[in-house]
Amino acid sequence: MLIPLPAGERHLVSRVGWLRAAVLGANDGLVSTASLIVGVAASSGTNTSILVAGIAALVAGAMSMAAGEYVSVSSQFDTEQADLARERAELISQPAFEREELAQIYVSRGVEEALAMKVADQLMAKDALGAHARDELGISPATTAQPIQAALTSALCFSVGAAMPLLIVLLAPPSLLIAGVSAGSLACLALLGAIGASIGGANMGRAVLRVTFWGAMAMAVTAGIGKLVGAAV
Repeated sequence: MLIPLPAGERHLVSRVGWLRAAVLGANDGLVSTASLIVGVAASSGTNTSILVAGIAALVAGAMSMAAGEYVSVSSQFDTEQADLARERAELISQPAFEREELAQIYVSRGVEEALAMKVADQLMAKDALGAHARDELGISPATTAQPIQAALTSALCFSVGAAMPLLIVLLAPPSLLIAGVSAGSLACLALLGAIGASIGGANMGRAVLRVTFWGAMAMAVTAGIGKLVGAAV
């Protein structure tokens, strides 16, 4: 008798693809734009030059993130498709070997050999390529590469992240611009880390500490460079 699955049971692995792109995009947009703004401000740049630099960083960064994600995830997708094509051909040319190979995977996981052979037979009778893709290659619908989704998610989230320090530039008085952008950006980074951890089911404290620490480091280094360049010029 089959035992019904608990109501409402859900897993988060299906979110891995777009969650990675979203968190990376928003974090990169926030840190890079805030750091650039702080660096230009530290070099005694005017509000106009700071704003122009921030907008340029938003547009260029979003396009770069989209292109980079599309190219990298497309490469992963091409590799997956090549492996699937190779596996499909092997299932036609040497089905007995592929059956034995699949069964041995189950044996290595602790299944008795006779039972493993039966499981391999039943799975291959229903969907041979799907069984080998999942258990031999580690490819499943939940984790397969999606280039367009990753590119659009990265570009959109980068833009949202970059817009936060730009908004602070518009609202903060010039005398408090560096402190305002730094504090506001770190607060947004902490919130971003908490949201990403919550969606992905990860440790929230570790995620918040990680993104705020590296964000603070990036802004501090850029501010120092901007100060030196401003003094030299």
